[in-house]
Amino acid sequence: MEHKIVDHLFRHHYGKMVAILTRFFGLSNIETIEDAVQDTFIKATLQWRTRLPDNPEAWLTKVAKNRTIDLLRSLKAERNRVEKLAGTSAPIQLNDLFLDHELEDSQLRMIFVACHPKLKPTEQIAFALKTISGFSTKEIAAALLTKEDTINKRLSRAKQTIIANKLKFDFPHQNQIQDRLARVMEVLYLTFNEGFHSTNRDKLIREDLCGEAIRLCKLLLKKEKFRSGALYALFALFCFHASRLESKTNEANEIVDIKEQDRKTWYFPLIKMANVAMNKAMEYEDMSIYHYEAAIAAEHIKAKTFEETNWEKILTWYTLLQELKPDTFTLLNMAIVNLQLNNFDAGKNILDGLSISDLGQRAYLYYGSYAEYYAKRDDLILAISYLEKAISTTSNSLEKAYLTKKKLQLAN
Repeated sequence: MEHKIVDHLFRHHYGKMVAILTRFFGLSNIETIEDAVQDTFIKATLQWRTRLPDNPEAWLTKVAKNRTIDLLRSLKAERNRVEKLAGTSAPIQLNDLFLDHELEDSQLRMIFVACHPKLKPTEQIAFALKTISGFSTKEIAAALLTKEDTINKRLSRAKQTIIANKLKFDFPHQNQIQDRLARVMEVLYLTFNEGFHSTNRDKLIREDLCGEAIRLCKLLLKKEKFRSGALYALFALFCFHASRLESKTNEANEIVDIKEQDRKTWYFPLIKMANVAMNKAMEYEDMSIYHYEAAIAAEHIKAKTFEETNWEKILTWYTLLQELKPDTFTLLNMAIVNLQLNNFDAGKNILDGLSISDLGQRAYLYYGSYAEYYAKRDDLILAISYLEKAISTTSNSLEKAYLTKKKLQLAN
């Protein structure tokens, strides 16, 4: 039981504690701070076996602060600063930073540090998941389909870059906010997408990644200076998608495609939040890819049945999305929509013009789309052939089982 409580607190409070202590001790001590917080949770695991403290979160905060000071002393780092922190005024200052609005403020600062342009994109995502969200290196490696050693190297490089460039634990200057925010949104978008349709071998959905992306996006929207049409649209997109997370797989952990999903199980409170956010997004002048992607998601949500889906409207949104930001995945989706509209020639022409190398680990979707085309044209031999290619190119066990099931249905 104690282990479960510690695990829960670790996931929900690690990022807060690192952010607060970083704001207090400085980014130059980020590694020491992470060690201190890690040590604190190990200590909690050992000490809470016999008795839980009355206020576990306050206990963690106090122990983490004291451990940080101890580590700084042992490293002989910032001697004068440590001496001041050991005084009676330090605990009061630090405790003030744990007020709700200060907690949020510190976490937002950390988001911008994690997504600083001095850090490489791969380092940004790994650093954000570790420092803000409390993911272990093992979890990050699994989420990003990367070796744990690679993640450790990325995290180490990120910290070295932060220290070498003397990055400040602060918000970007007013004239830099929108450029910096654009990268923050990209990182949140990639994080959510990995959760919504994971490349993990054994899991299709990572609810923790989706939830963390939503939480951080919501946190950004609390600050008026960060609000924009794009940020509201991104939040709407997340909520639309998250509303049907539970219906994507059944009790047997099998994929249920949108055609077969029970729409009554879609979570209405999230849909309502998404609609409110979309209305807010339209109050701003900016237009982004997130507006169009959210509009597409909304069309799927609005349809009472799969057959009632407004594919013409969805194709319009995809066309506008492709004009705004050309992308191979958008073209692939346009091909799929054309097949739903029985525009077979248009769909196949798009597929024929795609570069499969651009799709990376999602190449199986390309073969699956060709299979759909040939199945609709009643050429079952070619349809099965393309399904076999799709099966051989996916690493996800759920996708493999889903495609195999489709193949058997066509064969029979």
